[in-house]
Amino acid sequence: MSGLPSYVYPGAGEWARETMHYSQAIRVGDRIFIAGQGGWDRTSISLKQDTLEEVDQAFDNVDRTLKHAGGKGWSQAYRVVTYSTDIEATHDRIVENFKRWMPNHQPVWTEIGVKQLGMDTMHIEMEVQAYDEEGAAEARKARA
Repeated sequence: MSGLPSYVYPGAGEWARETMHYSQAIRVGDRIFIAGQGGWDRTSISLKQDTLEEVDQAFDNVDRTLKHAGGKGWSQAYRVVTYSTDIEATHDRIVENFKRWMPNHQPVWTEIGVKQLGMDTMHIEMEVQAYDEEGAAEARKARA
């Protein structure tokens, strides 16, 4: 749908927009919807070699994407869907990151095991939705 504010962060986000024709985030009123974030380095688009580091980087990429779209990061996340090629290898690290990034609240979470993700060597991808009432008000002011 055109007309909704969309966001791509420098590096990997711009590459995804130009190469695969999608945005990293879209704001719909006071909600931010972000595309699946993997454990890639945002500047080189290379994945972390260690699966646990890949999970950590995916969480960092989610935080950066939410902030780039005008939000405050993980503190506003209310829904998380994780896709993993090996739930046994990633599950505990995801939970550790939930506690680290969201110490004061627990989002709803769906954990899905998949055969393959968008990049052949990816092990984790995360979709997040966040509620950002303040950022939505700021965006409305900026457009007025």
